[in-house]
Amino acid sequence: MARIPHGRLATYGQIADLIAAFGCARQVGWALRRLKLPSTVPWHRVVNAQGRISMSLSREGSDWIQRDLLLAEGIPVDEEGRLLLCQFLWHPDAHAGD
Repeated sequence: MARIPHGRLATYGQIADLIAAFGCARQVGWALRRLKLPSTVPWHRVVNAQGRISMSLSREGSDWIQRDLLLAEGIPVDEEGRLLLCQFLWHPDAHAGD
């Protein structure tokens, strides 16, 4: 996840594929939920495949923190956590060194 550039997004499934954990998107999400905040890991750049922040009361406010962090990077997010995934999706193979 540290390779995800500022102002770009990745999906849980994309991260799972990059670590050869194919089909384990939920496990990526569970691992990210266990990070202590604040974190140096850019966890906020990882969203679901529908281009949304996973909004939930069980996240104890980290969904709103994620929204604020993405807005600060110039990624528009609406009140329901929807993003323009097609515009901001990170394509690691398209950039040298990513």
